[in-house]
Amino acid sequence: MARPEWRALPTLKMIKPVINFFCSLRLTVALLGLALILVFIGTLAQVKLGLYAAQEEYFRSLFVFWQPNGASWKIPIFPGGWLLGGLLLVNLISAHIKRFNISKKKIGIFLIHGGLIFLLLGQFFTEVFQVESNIRFEEGETRNYSEDTSRTEVVFVDASDPENDKVVAVPEALLARGGEIPLPGLPFSIRVKDYFPNSQAAGPMSEGGKKINATTPTGEKIWFSQMPMVAAMDSRNVPAVLVEIVSDKSPAVERIASLWLNGPQRIEMDGRSFQMSLRSTRYYTPYTLTLLDFRHDLYQGTSKPKNFSSKVHLSDPKHGEDREVLIRMNEPLRHAGLTYFQASFDPNNDKVTILQVVRNPAALTPYISCTLIGLGLLVQFLSHLVGFGRREKKKATIPVSAPVRKPVARRTEEKEVA
Repeated sequence: MARPEWRALPTLKMIKPVINFFCSLRLTVALLGLALILVFIGTLAQVKLGLYAAQEEYFRSLFVFWQPNGASWKIPIFPGGWLLGGLLLVNLISAHIKRFNISKKKIGIFLIHGGLIFLLLGQFFTEVFQVESNIRFEEGETRNYSEDTSRTEVVFVDASDPENDKVVAVPEALLARGGEIPLPGLPFSIRVKDYFPNSQAAGPMSEGGKKINATTPTGEKIWFSQMPMVAAMDSRNVPAVLVEIVSDKSPAVERIASLWLNGPQRIEMDGRSFQMSLRSTRYYTPYTLTLLDFRHDLYQGTSKPKNFSSKVHLSDPKHGEDREVLIRMNEPLRHAGLTYFQASFDPNNDKVTILQVVRNPAALTPYISCTLIGLGLLVQFLSHLVGFGRREKKKATIPVSAPVRKPVARRTEEKEVA
């Protein structure tokens, strides 16, 4: 009986060049060079785009795109941060599997490479899952939430219960998508008629692009004009949205919401009263912080800041926490997965502090990575040092004998005497 042919050999021959490509040192050098170029051009782009927009376009993307002026299409022109980081991770893992065998002599190298892999993965998880917000409150005020000033949401408040307010929030991603949005627990839904990511207050006869207003008394007086998006560090987009409130038992009504409006708008629907407003996105916590004292100390005779500190009272019945904490520069408060940093203050009110709140599930990965890399370098150094010492000791135990001289053949000349 004839032996069957191994049909996988052509496949292996085709895959082998691909494996060699991802394992090659040339790919490592090329990726590192592209990463240096990306950091350079991304840093320059921050001048025009701002920090957050440049991060999204250059470092939190697979490709950097170029779009001609006035065109609706764009083409990729350079690899982005996520693509370069992913390829470096694949290159490191594949080269490690192919070239290094598991042995005692390679423990240090395994630890070093493991630390590098953990560092790349940790940075990726940080970019994906990290959430930053802030708390701005005055002495004596209590907060159980922080606000993300880069995102907004439309909220509907049902205040019919005298003890608890029922709040339903609609994030800006759903508003930008448009269409009808159901509101769980409320007797109506909303239909987004128009949404401006950035706007300014305007009038019906003012110059500018597209405008929106509502048929309510407030909407008839205040119009909003669409504005280009801004990305500078000290600037902020102020969105506006026009919605139609739809119910089976009441006629539809229009309402407009924007950060330009100071207070909420009242809605009467199905014999009940509701409030609607647009605000910064809030992240609530099951505990509270109360600002007891804020200090902004300066060096004597100068305007140079010496110390920023906020003394807060932490009340968390769930974890049995009821204590005072001093938050100052380089000494944050860490509690329940959140870190509170002393970030800024209100220059017009010396009783107001601003704390930055960071939620980062991968916050420990840099420390673990550096520990693994340092431990790997130490193990590798000690293994070579011990091996060198053993070789020197072995050389010292070998007896040294006197060199044996070989006899030298002498030439004799014979002369005949006449």
